[in-house]
Amino acid sequence: VQLVESGGGLVQPGGSLRLSCAASGIIFSMYTMAWYRQAPGKQRELVATITSGGSIDYTDFVKGRFTISRDNGQNTVALQMSSLKPEDTAVYYCTAARLTTYWGQGTQVTVSS
Repeated sequence: VQLVESGGGLVQPGGSLRLSCAASGIIFSMYTMAWYRQAPGKQRELVATITSGGSIDYTDFVKGRFTISRDNGQNTVALQMSSLKPEDTAVYYCTAARLTTYWGQGTQVTVSS
């Protein structure tokens, strides 16, 4: 199983980034996909989830700013991030969960002027 995140980088406050995660080795459509993040010195935290049926949930601190989506034909999940704040700076991880949870290697997002 491989989960490969991409799209991270440096962005100014108020800017936008789109993260993508490409999955292989799983029946993608059967998995709940999620994005987590971990800021320096802090615990890893859940950002957003999208189930196999398309139900979506967001952590309060990203509601209205981030959008999660999935493409079962391309085996990808995306996280569109807008109105970014310095406190959004973190390594962002993609996960695929069913009976087991798989993790990607993470992509760095830095929000700074």
